[in-house]
Amino acid sequence: MKTPKLHSPGRQMSDAFVTMIFLTLSGGFQDAYTYLMRGRVFANAQTGNIVLLGERLFHADGSGALRYLVPICAFALGVFTAERVRRTARNRRGIHWRQWIVLAEVAILGAVGLMPVSLNLLANAMVSFSCALQVQAFRKFNGRAYASTMCIGNLRSGMEAMEAYLYTREKPILRTALEYFSVVALFALGAGAGGAISPRLGLGAIWLCCAGLSVSFLLMFLNPEEPGKG
Repeated sequence: MKTPKLHSPGRQMSDAFVTMIFLTLSGGFQDAYTYLMRGRVFANAQTGNIVLLGERLFHADGSGALRYLVPICAFALGVFTAERVRRTARNRRGIHWRQWIVLAEVAILGAVGLMPVSLNLLANAMVSFSCALQVQAFRKFNGRAYASTMCIGNLRSGMEAMEAYLYTREKPILRTALEYFSVVALFALGAGAGGAISPRLGLGAIWLCCAGLSVSFLLMFLNPEEPGKG
């Protein structure tokens, strides 16, 4: 069985397995960071935030509901912003629009690390906005649809491919399943690291995500994407 290729000649680096590694580790780390360090709010898992929002509303807890409503709205705005950037900047020469997205993430998360706990509402909104930029801009690896900041779609796709492999016994389908499971494992690894490291390093722990995202930014120079693609 072949292992996932880190990079295939001619393939865009934003689509490469190695780029996905750093994006997904960062996605898991951010969720653990905001949950543990920023008031039990999810950065990526907006389904969880919606559940908690509904629970707070039924308890007539307006301030508690706002704590979850704001990151949900910020995430929605991030998706809108990423699409607007893609639409307006995809044909421009120079740095690819996805690299601009990553630079924006680094700047946003860098600022979040400087914010005290009194600004948790704003900090969570900014992390959710950053996560939405990423999940909307980076939607494929090795040509397959995936999400780098959440797991349910990847788990579904992995199990779907596993069932298909058990039926067909075709090795490429097994490889697809294992690649999806690797994404889930990387997200869990990032979340575990975030859970272990964040309490020790404090609010500035999010800067480790900035380092990982910077690696993704630099990797995309190895095989620059042409304007208008992606």
